[in-house]
Amino acid sequence: MDDHVQTNNRRDELDRTDPEIAALVRAEELLQQDTLRLIPSENYVSAAVLAATGTVLTNKYSEGYPGRRYYEGQQNIDPIEIIARDRARALFGVEHANVQPYSGSPANLAVYLAFARPGDTVLGMALPMGGHLTHGWGVSATGTWFRGVRYGVRADTGRTDLDEVRDLALRERPRIIFCGGTAVPRTVDFAGFAAIAREVDAILVADVSHIAGLIAGGVHPSPVGHVDVVSTTTHKTLRGPRGAMLMCRAEHAKAIDKAVFPGLQGGPHNNTTAAIAVALREADTDEFRSYARQVVANAKRLGEELAERGFELVSGGTDNHLLLVDLTRRGVAGKVAAKALDRAGIVVNYNTVPFDTRSPFDPSGIRIGTPALTSRGLRESHMSLIAGWMDRIVTGAAAGSSEDEIAVVRAEVRSFLSGFPAPGLPV
Repeated sequence: MDDHVQTNNRRDELDRTDPEIAALVRAEELLQQDTLRLIPSENYVSAAVLAATGTVLTNKYSEGYPGRRYYEGQQNIDPIEIIARDRARALFGVEHANVQPYSGSPANLAVYLAFARPGDTVLGMALPMGGHLTHGWGVSATGTWFRGVRYGVRADTGRTDLDEVRDLALRERPRIIFCGGTAVPRTVDFAGFAAIAREVDAILVADVSHIAGLIAGGVHPSPVGHVDVVSTTTHKTLRGPRGAMLMCRAEHAKAIDKAVFPGLQGGPHNNTTAAIAVALREADTDEFRSYARQVVANAKRLGEELAERGFELVSGGTDNHLLLVDLTRRGVAGKVAAKALDRAGIVVNYNTVPFDTRSPFDPSGIRIGTPALTSRGLRESHMSLIAGWMDRIVTGAAAGSSEDEIAVVRAEVRSFLSGFPAPGLPV
């Protein structure tokens, strides 16, 4: 039975069993097909990754690790996990990989459990500057159980100031230092962070959740060889399922594995593990490396096109897949702009910008990225069209919005995307 027939059979079964949920799934398929998805943490997985995620592997419980399970019947599960972690090791060039974390936040929590004790100091990028909640921010458990110290970016360049990071590290003596974040449009200087970590005898963690696919594709420097632990989600630019991995030197393998299980989790999600394995195989291809190069090329061109239209880009542009746009000079708040763009079929997220004077619930900026549109086959030549649409909608939002203009752009977006089918979607 081929994948198409199996997919239709499963859809028919869902229609029969729960037509309400089935209708919403179909609506989401259509939405993902005819909207321009610019959220940098979103992407399209392949049909193969999608198929692995929906397999009978979800029926199996597998506490422990291959060869050391607490449940029997692991004849097929153990090889799947071994394949996934071996592919991660080969693709990223690491000595050890754990593919069991449920998502990025639990993966980062496992790092704390492995190397720190409650009350220890952790140094990470401040959330409003582009960092992540789990890098010691106050509202997170990591900022509640540990003492969070934060670095930021320079006001004049929008880039991380390693002199500031070093000064903070020498003064605060953190147990853990995080580099990387969720709104960092520039290359992370892993070697520079490593020198600081060595100086203060800190564990250095590279959170590469956003850029893992770019590292695998060879268009962003790798943290391997510089850091103690690499933490990453498996979706975003890596184009896998919603999961995570922790990779490290062999000397830290036991501590990391023990922290994940039994420290934080029970049994892994075996269907996700299989889908991670598939995604890692796909990432180790020339096709994926070409995709990664195109993601960056598209982001750079989109940034240039937006700048020409008067959009202010934090740090002046991008080195990766992500653009952070400050809308203050455009006279409109990020949330207002994001909602207008959404109605026009252009999906972004509102986001704080460095030194933002507005509330994080109603910030000054928007965050955009090119992974999903690149997966659909869009190239640099299409970025002018996208920037033009965004300019029309943001200009209208600043003036109080014109729903007629939003409707016109929505129709243009839908028509344009009909020529670029989205991977993995049945519509």
